[in-house]
Amino acid sequence: MGNILAIVGRPNVGKSTLFNRLVGMRQAIVDEISGVTRDRHYGKSDWNGKEFSVIDTGGYAINSEDIFENEIRKQVHLAIDEADVIIFMVDVTTGITDFDDTVADILRREKKKVFLVVNKVDNNNRIFDSHEFHKLGLGEPYCVSSISGSGTGDLLDEIVKYFSENKNDDNDETDILPRITIVGKPNVGKSSLTNALLDEERNIVTPIAGTTRDSIETRYNKFGFDFLLIDTAGLRKKNKIIENLEFYSVMRSVRSIENSDVCILMMDALQGVEAQDMSIYNLIIKNKKGCVIVVNKWDLVEKETNTMRDYKNKILDRIAPFRDVPIIFVSVINKLRIYDVLQAAMKVAENRKRKIATRQLNDVLLPIIEETPPPATKGKYIKVKYITQLASPTPAFAFFCNLPQYIKEPYKRFLENRLREKFEFTGSTVQLFFRQK
Repeated sequence: MGNILAIVGRPNVGKSTLFNRLVGMRQAIVDEISGVTRDRHYGKSDWNGKEFSVIDTGGYAINSEDIFENEIRKQVHLAIDEADVIIFMVDVTTGITDFDDTVADILRREKKKVFLVVNKVDNNNRIFDSHEFHKLGLGEPYCVSSISGSGTGDLLDEIVKYFSENKNDDNDETDILPRITIVGKPNVGKSSLTNALLDEERNIVTPIAGTTRDSIETRYNKFGFDFLLIDTAGLRKKNKIIENLEFYSVMRSVRSIENSDVCILMMDALQGVEAQDMSIYNLIIKNKKGCVIVVNKWDLVEKETNTMRDYKNKILDRIAPFRDVPIIFVSVINKLRIYDVLQAAMKVAENRKRKIATRQLNDVLLPIIEETPPPATKGKYIKVKYITQLASPTPAFAFFCNLPQYIKEPYKRFLENRLREKFEFTGSTVQLFFRQK
């Protein structure tokens, strides 16, 4: 299971600076994988060999006081719900504000581990000033300066002690089953799909956005399928003010995506592909999970001859460059093509685990590379000599060559497309690494 660290606090205390420091180095590396959009609120980090995700809950700054207070409360509740460990950040230069008191009050009642972090402590006087924060009743304050990075190492040493080891020691038979999760923005029919598959009204389906809450796992073995269906379900109380649903529903998807093998991304046929769908799609790809796109409510769309084809192409254009994803048009209410979704998801789960013998890889790909070699750069010819699949949980390949630094993005994409053509990796991400032979 992934470990999640959330950062809460009012605006301008330096949450984003700390967030960037934690994921920065890592983010830069992750972002090199073709065209991943930067989501400013979510990233991966590791410390002392423990991997974890970081959520910066600072969703949106808001003008009016009372909405602002509500917004902060929501950020805190989001953190409490989704994270394993919470950093509550305060600012030594302002001392304790009413908002800090409010947030501390919520956090003290929860069982989650909270680290009180006093930011902008960059001289001895300020260390003295930081003692005021003992009043918040959240234990010993950790003094840091997120701009210079001082104090962050000691803080992380403590934080990672609270993370579980990322091991699957229980060799329970369900551990080897593919974990399939249905994700998507509110109200696209995720719970209805789960209910249709399980044939029971286990989730209360109501047309209010955001009714589902905790995830429920069900082992599904009918019709020759065997997998764990993870539904991000349960009930969530509707907040009094209109949430900024995009930010929250995307953040709520983080844990369910991280803990799955294949994500079924549901979209609403009547709404088309929206920014929120893309954010969730990018999270799936960033986490190297398998993906099946399901367009629900297809029965409500007026059809002409090529409606489906055109719609599909529109989606493919939005998710480019990685277009090798199954897209299925369904109507959950009419149970139209529901089992195609399961077949596609199981196929993707298989594709993600596919291992190709080194000999076969070289027999198939080297002639293609010979025929279309990488373009010469600065008069130097690039020779790819040998290819092998790496021992990683998702498909990754190493190409050994004389000048790996000269291989450009378009050629990498060309190779990835040939790999996908020759060996089935539909729905799965594929990583290519170029190394000096």
